[in-house]
Amino acid sequence: MADDDELVQLRVSSAPFAASGQLDAFREVWARKMLRYEIEPLDGQPLHFDALIRSLPDFTMASGSRSPMLTRRTAEHINHDDFFLVVFADGAGELNENGRVAAIGAGEAVLSSNGSPASFAIPVPSRTISYRLRRDLLRPHVPNLDDLVARPIPGDSQALRLLVGYSRALNDHGVLGTAGLRRAVSTHMHDLAALLFGARLEPHLADGLRAARLKALKDDILQRITQSSLSVGEIAASQQISERYIRQLFADEGTTFTDFVREARLARAWQMLTDPRHLHRPIHVIAFESGFGDLSYFNRAFRQRYSMTPSDAREIARQQR
Repeated sequence: MADDDELVQLRVSSAPFAASGQLDAFREVWARKMLRYEIEPLDGQPLHFDALIRSLPDFTMASGSRSPMLTRRTAEHINHDDFFLVVFADGAGELNENGRVAAIGAGEAVLSSNGSPASFAIPVPSRTISYRLRRDLLRPHVPNLDDLVARPIPGDSQALRLLVGYSRALNDHGVLGTAGLRRAVSTHMHDLAALLFGARLEPHLADGLRAARLKALKDDILQRITQSSLSVGEIAASQQISERYIRQLFADEGTTFTDFVREARLARAWQMLTDPRHLHRPIHVIAFESGFGDLSYFNRAFRQRYSMTPSDAREIARQQR
């Protein structure tokens, strides 16, 4: 985990070792000493492991792909007793820990304690996301955490979907631009994990839930931003929450649903107008493809936002070619 509230990123890949015929070195240096487990290829499959590790204060996330393999954590590998929540984006796996065996499919998840020996068989090529979570931060909310180890978490769990969706904030450097924001993301991830593991929705856990809800809303809106008919009612139905709650979430951030949609559409239009690949396209087409159903309104909103007309923005882009 990161120190001094910094964001630390590291890519771990077997590819350079495979190219030079040194996979044994990868298994020794990276697997045993850094990741702290044994890796054995399954069924004679070539070993492939590629992961991007992002570390914040008190929280680490690793996402990537792997070939069929067996990983084993023995007593000599154990150096802390935090938890790992492992989510299978696709593929499948089987965790054997504490005398229990949990079969996990695509979209599902499972909890593992780094404080006990375990093995994880992955019989097919898989993409996984692993979250390291501090035991001491979760235990006050979920005292029976060890009872949840090696028990499948279904993919249709709303709490799991919110947690995975919110973790994508680690891809946005703007969200992680300050030490305070990085600390907030780490805290929110533990809040969401506690709720996933059955904690009651206490006031101090609600911040993480609100942050995850707001990110899910924004992601949903951005996926539909080209629809001129997009409404708060449509998003409410998609997210299975009330329109009032959506308005409150945006109000807590000092904005509104309408303002967020307009800003997102204007940003899309600006990007297209100034992109050399789109200089030949009529401005009204770009406006409509950005979600504006009224060209006059688009022109007014664009001028108000950027202090220039869409034609001015395009001309600047032409001059900079």
